[in-house]
Amino acid sequence: MFSPFRDDSGTPKGLADVTWDDLAQLRDYDEGFVLEFKVAYTPSVRRKIPKIVASFANSRGGWLVIGVSDDDHAVCPVPRPQADFGQIIGELCRRHVSPAPPFDVRFIADPTNDQQGVVVVRVGEGDFPPYIADGVVEVREGSTSGPATSAALVELYGKATGRRREIAVFCNRTVFYPDRAGDGGPLPLFDLYLYRMGGVRDEAPSREEVAAHVEAMDAAFARQGLACHVQHAHDSLILRADLPAGPHDARSALELFGDESMKLTVPAVLLDPRAREGALARMRELGRFAVDETRLIDARATLRRVSRMATLLDRYVRERNISWREYAVAYELENMAGIVLWSDQRTYLDYVRDRGVLSCGTTDCRSRVRYLDDGAHDSFRARQFAGSHFFEACGLPLGSRDPRDNELVDALLRA
Repeated sequence: MFSPFRDDSGTPKGLADVTWDDLAQLRDYDEGFVLEFKVAYTPSVRRKIPKIVASFANSRGGWLVIGVSDDDHAVCPVPRPQADFGQIIGELCRRHVSPAPPFDVRFIADPTNDQQGVVVVRVGEGDFPPYIADGVVEVREGSTSGPATSAALVELYGKATGRRREIAVFCNRTVFYPDRAGDGGPLPLFDLYLYRMGGVRDEAPSREEVAAHVEAMDAAFARQGLACHVQHAHDSLILRADLPAGPHDARSALELFGDESMKLTVPAVLLDPRAREGALARMRELGRFAVDETRLIDARATLRRVSRMATLLDRYVRERNISWREYAVAYELENMAGIVLWSDQRTYLDYVRDRGVLSCGTTDCRSRVRYLDDGAHDSFRARQFAGSHFFEACGLPLGSRDPRDNELVDALLRA
C-alpha cells in the first residue's frame, strides 16, 4: 500500500514508524486518491471522518492527516484531547460505518509541546466491501469522496464474494498425514487456518522473501527452544520441530505460504494401551462405563502440543511485525467423532463423576471464520485460541455461566 513517508533509503514507512520530522515529507504531496489533509479537528471534520475512512476502505486505502494545511502542507498542530484519538475515531467509525473498516490511528506529538500534535489515520483497502457510512457507500473520486455508482457497487460486492471464496479454498488445504494412528483407528487431527488477507499475489515470492520468512520462523522456533526443520512443498514450506522418521510418522506441522498465510496441523495425543486401560478402569470406578473401543485423548499432552506449536505462530507474527487483524482464522477437526477427553486431574475426575465424560460429537467440522478486524486484534493470541477451541470441540463448555464448568476449563487450560 502507498505510504507518503520514507526512510533514508527510500523504503516506505508504516504508521508505527512515522516520526514528527517525517511530517515534513508531506510537502512533496498534493491531496489525491490516497491522501487527504485537514488543517484542524473541527466539528465539521469530525462529521466527515467516517465518510473519508469508508471511502478509502472502498477504494485502495489511504491516509488522512489532521493538522496539516490543505494549501501549503504546513504543519498546524491540533490540541491533544483528554481522550485518545484512536478511541475517538474508532468510536466514530463504529457508530457510523458498517462493517468495521480496517484502519489505524496515531497522534504524533509535537516534540516542543506534547499537548499538541498531528493525527495520522492509515486506512487499509477493505477485504469485505462495501463499507457504508451513514447509509451511503462512499468511494474516492480524485481528491474527494462521493457516492458509488451502480457499476462500482457491483465491483465492490464481487470483491467481497471473491475474498470469501479464497478463504474457503484455503481452508481446504491439506497436509499429508497417515490414515491410521498407532492403535489402528483414524488419526485425529486439529487444524488451525490463518489466511492473510489484503490481496492475491500473482507472482511467487522471491528467494529473498522466502529466506526472510525462514529466518523469522527459525527465530520463533529458537525462542521456544526448538530446532526448525524445513521441507519444501509445492507452493509452501512445511516446518516441524521434530523430523519425521518417514511418511507414516505423525508429527505436528506448520505450513507457511508466500503471502504468510499459515496452517497448523496438530495430531491429538492418544493414550497408550497401558494408560488407556488405567483410564477406563478409573471411569468404571466413577460409575461411568466406557466400552473397550473407546479412544481417549490425553488432555494435558495434547494441550501442550497444541500450545507449543500455536505459540510459534504468535512469535512469528511478532518477529515479522504483522498485525493479527490481517488474518482470517478458522479451526477444523478431523477424525474426532466419539473421541473422549481424559485427564487424571481431580477437578476433571469429579466433573466426570457428576456430569459424565467429555467427548467430541462431530466427525469432521470447520468453525466459522473469524475476521480479526473488530478492534480486538491486538489481544488475539494463537496459543489461547487454539488451546481453548480444541477443548471446546471436545465438549468443554466454554463461556458457561456454571462455575463448575468454568473451574474445569481453567484447570485443563492451566495444565
